[in-house]
Amino acid sequence: MKYRVTRQTVAKLWSLAACLLLACASARASRIKDLTIVEGGRDNQLVGYGLVTGLAKKGDSRLNYTAQSIANALRRFGITVDPAQVKSEDTAAVMVTADIPAFAKPGTRIDVTISAIGDAETLQGGVLLQTPLLGADDVVYAVAQGPIAIGGFTAGTSGPGGASGQKNHPTVGTISGGAIVEREIATRIVNNNSINLLLLNPDYASAARIAEAINRVFPQTALAKDASTVNVCVPPEYAGYEVNFIASVGAIEVVPDNVARVVINERTGTIIATSNVRISTVAVSHGSLTITIASTQAVSQPNAFANVGQTQVIQGTETSVVDSKGSFKVVNDMPTIQDVAAALNALGLSTRDMMAIFQAMKRAGALQADLVLN
Repeated sequence: MKYRVTRQTVAKLWSLAACLLLACASARASRIKDLTIVEGGRDNQLVGYGLVTGLAKKGDSRLNYTAQSIANALRRFGITVDPAQVKSEDTAAVMVTADIPAFAKPGTRIDVTISAIGDAETLQGGVLLQTPLLGADDVVYAVAQGPIAIGGFTAGTSGPGGASGQKNHPTVGTISGGAIVEREIATRIVNNNSINLLLLNPDYASAARIAEAINRVFPQTALAKDASTVNVCVPPEYAGYEVNFIASVGAIEVVPDNVARVVINERTGTIIATSNVRISTVAVSHGSLTITIASTQAVSQPNAFANVGQTQVIQGTETSVVDSKGSFKVVNDMPTIQDVAAALNALGLSTRDMMAIFQAMKRAGALQADLVLN
């Protein structure tokens, strides 16, 4: 009995092999589709200028460009008005932005963000008039229109003696599905019968691991070109079925490598450290000196029934100094981030104290990680 093996059958067998490999993958592994993007399958930014109407006296004041825009919009409907005679309290000039995804076809709806560029108080209750959205090449790729949702509100009376309340940011809003794609952006992801996978976090070890994982399922197809690019050749049995091949490759799981890094945000007091951070043996001593200076006012006045003297205000100053004692503690080699956290917490330090210690450790050469300050 003879069996006929087609390209579709071979493709299904490769997909089955990929699924079997996934079943044995480590719990720490991530899918390749979560670690990379396919070169060519990227979003593009769009921007446009438009008008929002129906703002109930909360729109722009008498701004020249808003009045001119209203006059231009009316001229399209055969109405000619002098921009100097236009009142724009119910209208606001806005910028409209959106990201058009790859493979978006004409008729596809995308979300848009609207932000006021004048002195409008709020966009609450407003409606965006038809606004063309242009790409960087000044070509119209989508058209936006519709009622705006700002996710908040503003209420009250402005000016002297008025009271007002506000929730969230009333001069920025969105329209879900508010733009219709009019022109498709040409996208090409297969070049010379191969695709390029771009790592979201470039790393030589991660790129090599991704190539090895793909080669285990699809032998001799993947090559790590650099820290951010893995080139994958499409097997002959997947000719015409490149989408199936990309889906199978994206489902393969890999354990990515992470750079040892400590990120410090001094504005918010946030510290983030990756699992590869290590600390060499180092002695740490950290104390704090607090100086408080406070100004006070006292009143000096003559005694009762005194014929001379007058009441005076006397300025006074109080100064206090608190010098807390610092302990000298030896921190041994820390093999894991859990040990690093436990050792620093044992010192009883605040978050900002830890920031200063991390910076001092880096200068001393004891912190085996990149230190990023924001």
